[in-house]
Amino acid sequence: MEERHTRDKKAIQQLYNDILPALGQHIHEALEPVLALFENFTLERLLDTWTKDPTDNEKEVSLDNGNIQNLGLKLRLEGFNQGSVAPFDMTKDLLFKLEHDSYTVGPNKNTTWMEKAYLQRWSVPEFESIAGKWTDELVDEITEKLQG
Repeated sequence: MEERHTRDKKAIQQLYNDILPALGQHIHEALEPVLALFENFTLERLLDTWTKDPTDNEKEVSLDNGNIQNLGLKLRLEGFNQGSVAPFDMTKDLLFKLEHDSYTVGPNKNTTWMEKAYLQRWSVPEFESIAGKWTDELVDEITEKLQG
């Protein structure tokens, strides 16, 4: 039986230092046409250090302690400035919800697009699939804002 890796410092660092930047690159490429519509954008990594592990309330939540519950990416689009529409800003998160022996990826805590075991490699189609779904959702949200 294959041993499943559990959430720990090494697993979280691999997600934070390797997977998030690679996924961010795929998202940036998918967003290229959208970015031109805004004056400024930032895409940054998030590390949730305020949500306590329900099984260990004593230990400080940190990357070093390996007890982070959530991490992900946050996009900020500032200054939509096209046509007669009043300028607006948008933010969107992509959340990695870290369970004991696997993690899920989705736009929020309640929606799962993919589940993976820790230290399991991502394929290029997986990066592209998540980046595509996330970008499609963002475009839908911008479209709703423009129609509303």
